[in-house]
Amino acid sequence: MTEAQVLIIGGGAMGVSLAYHLAKAGWSDVVLTEKNDLTHGSTWHAAGLCTHFAHSATIQALRAHSVKLYRDVLPQETGQSCGFHRSGAMRVTKNPDRMDEFRHVAGLSAFTGYPLEVLTPERIAELHPLAQLDGLLGGIYEPDDGHVDPSLATNAMAQVAQRNGVTILRQNPVLSIARGGEGWIVETPKATIRARHIVNAAGTWGFEIGQMMGVNVPSVPVLHQYLVTDTVPEVAARIAAGLPELPMIRDPEESWYLRQERDGLILGPYEKEAQVWSVDGVPPEFGAELMPPDLDRVEHIIEAAMARVPALGNGGVKTVVNGPITFTPDANPLIGPAHGVPGAWLLTGSSMGVMEGGGAGWFLAHWMTHGAPPMDALAVDSRRFGDWADRDFRVAKAVECFGLQFGVHYPYEERPAGRGLRLSPLHDRMVARGAVMGAAHGWERPNWFSDRPDDHAVESFQRSNWFEPVAREVSCVTKGVALADLSVFSKYEVTGPGTSDFLETLGANTPPRVGRIGLIHALTPAAGVLSEFTVARLAEDHAYLTSAAAAEEIDLDLLNTHASGFNVTVTNVTERLGVIGLMGPKSRDALGTLTDADLGDGFPWLTVREITVAGLSVRALRVSYLGELGWELHAEAQHLPALFDALEEAGQPLGIGFYGAYAANSMRLEKGYRGWGADLTTERSPLESGLAAFTKPEDRDFPGRQALLTRANDWQSVLLCVEDGPTDPFYAHPVYQGERIIGIVTSGGFGHRVGHALALALLREPLSGEDLSIEILGQRRTVTVLVRPPFDPDNSRLRA
Repeated sequence: MTEAQVLIIGGGAMGVSLAYHLAKAGWSDVVLTEKNDLTHGSTWHAAGLCTHFAHSATIQALRAHSVKLYRDVLPQETGQSCGFHRSGAMRVTKNPDRMDEFRHVAGLSAFTGYPLEVLTPERIAELHPLAQLDGLLGGIYEPDDGHVDPSLATNAMAQVAQRNGVTILRQNPVLSIARGGEGWIVETPKATIRARHIVNAAGTWGFEIGQMMGVNVPSVPVLHQYLVTDTVPEVAARIAAGLPELPMIRDPEESWYLRQERDGLILGPYEKEAQVWSVDGVPPEFGAELMPPDLDRVEHIIEAAMARVPALGNGGVKTVVNGPITFTPDANPLIGPAHGVPGAWLLTGSSMGVMEGGGAGWFLAHWMTHGAPPMDALAVDSRRFGDWADRDFRVAKAVECFGLQFGVHYPYEERPAGRGLRLSPLHDRMVARGAVMGAAHGWERPNWFSDRPDDHAVESFQRSNWFEPVAREVSCVTKGVALADLSVFSKYEVTGPGTSDFLETLGANTPPRVGRIGLIHALTPAAGVLSEFTVARLAEDHAYLTSAAAAEEIDLDLLNTHASGFNVTVTNVTERLGVIGLMGPKSRDALGTLTDADLGDGFPWLTVREITVAGLSVRALRVSYLGELGWELHAEAQHLPALFDALEEAGQPLGIGFYGAYAANSMRLEKGYRGWGADLTTERSPLESGLAAFTKPEDRDFPGRQALLTRANDWQSVLLCVEDGPTDPFYAHPVYQGERIIGIVTSGGFGHRVGHALALALLREPLSGEDLSIEILGQRRTVTVLVRPPFDPDNSRLRA
């Protein structure tokens, strides 16, 4: 029996990076087992591209960490090069929307410290003389990008890891995985390994290892081809003249990348119809093999690439690499705790395992050693998909993501594959009333309501076709009464004699009294905001908690872990209960016709009551995310249609309407309400996030309390009013004071009740003076800090 603190399953770039970073953090009792040899699977045949381009600061950090590791750190530690070439890289486009996307990413990168240059066609010609400019509007240049030898980098990490005590077992497949005491017992040919933690870093085999662990891993192997040319005369001539290596070039619209490889070129096409492979199980004998070339599938893309870089056609094809890479449903890796399985972690599913592997190992190592990730993890958290992410879903989304590898990332993007998995009991009624649906954690959710049949959102960085309909929804809520389907909320019951103590120690705020509603933010050990719960106290021994749809598995893990010290039972009732929002100044009038309950002085703001509405038992919460008088009506899912019909009929004389998620976002910004996953993340404490009113650490104990009291808390969350312009803010826009970047927009939109664009932002230094602006798609817009919310700052409408 071999004892280990951590067993890592998989010897690709991701798994070896974790072993390296855990060893650097002082965890020497680490074992890594690999079924073949290191890099087998997909690492060995990767093209080795490394970039800083990303739409998320977290993804960008993974990639930037990889570059620094391969380029600087590992060569210093080993005395050997990892084969990193700092060639730089560019993306070029004929699409005006793509130029907006480039400007957006450049703004984010200016804040994160990895500046990217937005290119004119003339600048493209300077950087890549072999490229044709026909039709190009511009591009973006990533000066610190490059490419690495995947095998050299992986083996360098392994060398340092072993030097620091890590055991690496090659040719040692996992035969079985079972729980054993507080840890795991893993059978392999060379050893039976007892480990406190196991990490699925199996890549191509990630789904199968997940099955052995009892974990759903929604990843699919997809075949990706690239071709390597013989000598290209134009490239050879540049080398002979002593000119620098050509920058990598990508054409997202034509869906290819091209980089120099010695005196030739490597071309990587991404076809629109991906070819999935071994979805239900990779052949056990598969290791460092490749599929036969299938260039007919990508011939049209090759032709497009030759039109853009004609020199490509002057080098014959030397090699075609056709091998599997893994895709998750959103093309981001799966990193973090496995849902519902203590001591199990995921580090898999990356379609860019070399590009992200160095940083991914750092990210998970920090999570395992510190109890929380080093940055906001929502983009990569392995629990962002639930059991609803079934085989059909993961295959459909993998094909879609592969085909949209270079798709434009719009701010309100809704992709069509894998939809309709989780339907509210009101789904058909919402669609019949004009709802244009979006997806939220597998649920179908109304984004906005159209009066045109089969309408859909026009994807854009500018104001879209839903701007005016959302304005009408906001007006309906503000002047009368409107209904919403809020069933996507995650919902939990906490019952038992230990409920009071459970709530008292859950997070930064004190729990509400019986019959009242409060907000509790659970914190990380470093006092970052991990979760936000609306807590309705039904009895001394019964609490009802709701949270964001996307937090369902994350919050259930948190609640179950916290419950282990108390005499309580936590039950996930997300599917069992549905929720209707009834909001607006006439909501009391509509509800009053269906119930005998006192809806006036006997039902003040922030209270919860079990009442009968239209003969149905309803848990009514007088709470509103919109800043208006209103109720959330929670009821058994099977009763929701009848409840909705009764409310709609009662509201007809009052001009009742409907509102969706986009209208709710507009109205919550006008109140300065922070949103979990955007304005509230594990990176910032509640004091930094504008939650001082919900932070009461005195004479209490809860996770993260000590860090909350001792950390600097020097960031500041502010609400900004934005100068009028053609584009409303959404997220990731840099905030300037003069010419200095001092913060980043975390969410934004147009406030229809106040007539201004608004944004919530985090500032990393105190404000001094004026001259504030944000940059939206390359354009500076003046902003002013709002000390009070611009709509009903005294909450008179909520308290009405």
